[in-house]
Amino acid sequence: MTRPVYINGIGSVSAQKTFDNASFLEDITHHSDTVLNVISPDYKTHIPPAAARRMAKGIKMSMVSTKIALQEADLEENKIDAIIVGTGLGCIGDSEKFVMDIIDNNEQYLTPTRFIQSSHNTVAGQIALGMGCKGYNFTYVHSAISFESAILDAKMQLENKEADYILVGGVDELVNHHIDTHRLIGHIKQEPVETMAVLKSGTKGAIFSEGAHFFVLSSEKSPSCHVELVAVKTFNNLSKNQVSGKAQTFLEENNLTSDSIDLVILGYNGDIEFDDYYDELANGLFSNTAQVYYKHLCGEFDTASGFAFWLGNKIIRHQDIPEVLRLNSVEISEPKTILIYNQYRGENHSFTLLRKC
Repeated sequence: MTRPVYINGIGSVSAQKTFDNASFLEDITHHSDTVLNVISPDYKTHIPPAAARRMAKGIKMSMVSTKIALQEADLEENKIDAIIVGTGLGCIGDSEKFVMDIIDNNEQYLTPTRFIQSSHNTVAGQIALGMGCKGYNFTYVHSAISFESAILDAKMQLENKEADYILVGGVDELVNHHIDTHRLIGHIKQEPVETMAVLKSGTKGAIFSEGAHFFVLSSEKSPSCHVELVAVKTFNNLSKNQVSGKAQTFLEENNLTSDSIDLVILGYNGDIEFDDYYDELANGLFSNTAQVYYKHLCGEFDTASGFAFWLGNKIIRHQDIPEVLRLNSVEISEPKTILIYNQYRGENHSFTLLRKC
């Protein structure tokens, strides 16, 4: 019999005040811009200041998110058997700075720190060093399904009894060159948009952002656990008219129908060229199901679906759907089964199924 996968601890650093696990979107931060930075927690309460000064932003966000997740799971750091991270860009800030140093210094007198911290697997490595974890350490760089790839790996390891406790997460940071490049090619909105009205913008591109979301997964259910990870499935390419069929097949593979889903979380980002992928589900298969969206709160980035994963956990734990998330007026008093669907610019589609346990 396949072992269940429980989500025992969750941690989030995002463009909202999600680093406080005691609350759930009670204090919404409104933005009016084309790019959103995270609301930084007090890093010195989680990381020694001397160490924090040498860390890239993505590493600091991840360290805090990790500590919050472990604290909620009431788990000692030495209990973690594996660390799996998904990231679209890795520590791109240090990569940028290292290349600029090469140019500015004519390839002379370079310090190795930025080079060491510039690789994609720096985050997973730094977390492992911090907690003394010598186990499986892996980083997935799969664009907009990087987080789902990490979750899927962790799920299979737990099901196959290869580990008992796994720390898994997704992280991406913003840097100026990345912003400038994506603005130039039209992936970022040209004009500032009030984030709460992003779906009414009627323009191309998204509001870019950053964030870190980490979770403690285990086949053992802790007292803090309310949610089970049921299934994850990804697709590289789907046409718009394939989305509903793939969603239906995904549910059938897990002995469910569309009527079994209490809530669907959709990754609308206000890009008029690609939001109609979500319309396929919102106006079709799940037209009578409660629907929410989230990228008006956290922005768009390669691992933004980590925020949706955090959101699904919080909704099930609190048995409440904040009004700021709602897409339609369908009411559900006790959300127990949640489907998350995400895609980016018509590629890298993912379905994730969460259930109350």
